This record gives sequence, C-alpha cells and structure tokens, in this order.
Amino acid sequence: MDLATLIGLLIGFGGLVGGFLLEGGHAGMLWVYTAFIIVMGGTIGATVISFTGDELRTMGFFFKQVFVDKKINYAEVLEILVDTADKARREGLLSLESQLANIDNEFLARGLQLVIDGTDPDLTRTMLEMDIEAHEKRQSIGHAVFMTAGGYGPTMGIIGTVMGLVHVLSNMAEPEELAGAIAVAFLATLYGVSSANVLWIPFATKCKIKGEKEVLLMDLILEGVLSIQAGENPRVIREKLLTFVPAESKKKAQQPAAEMEM
Repeated sequence: MDLATLIGLLIGFGGLVGGFLLEGGHAGMLWVYTAFIIVMGGTIGATVISFTGDELRTMGFFFKQVFVDKKINYAEVLEILVDTADKARREGLLSLESQLANIDNEFLARGLQLVIDGTDPDLTRTMLEMDIEAHEKRQSIGHAVFMTAGGYGPTMGIIGTVMGLVHVLSNMAEPEELAGAIAVAFLATLYGVSSANVLWIPFATKCKIKGEKEVLLMDLILEGVLSIQAGENPRVIREKLLTFVPAESKKKAQQPAAEMEM
C-alpha cells in the first residue's frame, strides 16, 4: 500500500469535511446522491469518450500504481550491472548467458541478451531506446486519463449546479425552502472541484512521478549495458551509473564501492 496516497486522501478529505464541521455545519449536509451521480457520472462518461477502449482497459494498472508502493532499488540494479561488468571482463561476454535466468528485470535481461548475441552497439542502443520510448508512451496514458478527468470534474460540477438551480427556480411556491435548495444545488460544484483537486489531478501526478522513476532506472540500465558491451572498467561503470541514482538512494549505492576499497 502506498501510504502517501492513503495519508494524502485522509488529509485532503478530512480537511475539507473537518473545516466545514468547524464552521458549524454537519456531515449530512454535504451528501446529496443526485449531485454525486451527475458529477461523477458526467466526469467518467466524458473521460471514457475521450479515449479508446484499449487505453481505458489499462486503467486498472494505473489505479493499482497509485495505491501500491512499488519500490525501485537503484542500488541493487547498479550492483548487478557492476558485477556483470566484472564477470564479462574476466570471463568474456558469453559467460553472462548463465546468469540471465537469475535476473528479474525484463529490460535488463533483454539488454544483456543483445550483448551476448553480439549485437552491434549502435543497434543495441537503438533497440533499448525504442523500448524506453514505448514504456514512456504506455505510462503517459494513465497521466492523460486522470488529467482529463480532472479537467472535466469542475465543469460537470457547474453543470450539476445549473441543473439544480433550474429545478429550484421552477419550484418557488415555497420561498422558505429556497435557501436550502440553492445550497444543495451548489454541492455539485463542490463535488466537481474537490474530486478534481483531491483525486484526479493528484492521481495523474502520482502516475507521472512513478513513471519517471521507472524510466530513470531504464536509462541507468541502458548506459550500464552499453558500458559492459564496450568492456569498460567496473569502477568506471559504477561512477558513471551513480549519476542516474536519486540522492536518497545514492549513499546505499556507494557503500559497496567503499567496502571494496577497505
């Protein structure tokens, strides 16, 4: 579970509802199911229209990406690349065939397989860069869908409010109930704006950030594989790949090198 997502949702909605309660309101005043149906139904419907069926079928993955915390261990992958480089220099590139089965990262295994097969370095770079580009395009779908929903949400809220006001103004036989009915109508705007800014847009940002981290790891692997193919010194490879490692993971990645020097 991605605790940041859960905590953020609790703080976001808790702050909205809590602030309303502190103003003297009560929670029941914030729930009108008809306004909720109009806003959420309209937002989801407009978003579905905006994308193809194939793109929408991937949204289960992106919802999972938002709520599941998938750790990316840059230091571990860096160590695999450095150890592989050392083995390749001592035993030759063909010796790497035996360790492919132990590599869980599909992109890394593909890159090493190209090296073992004797693929031209320029072609290796091109093929791996194409894989990275395809991955970026797949990741952009989740960001685009959530951002689209975030754009439609406030608009659907306004539409719901207008529909509510039309209903209110067409039933003015009881003026004493007018104020309450108008307040209920404006809840649609509240639903639209809050859903966009607490759900859809943050979800899009989360998908984008996690996707960028995965691409950064793929860039690290790309440079590592090409360095192995070029026969570079493992120590040089380590220093080169450290430039790809985020600051919070860099200290861990540097520890093995320090231990080797002791």
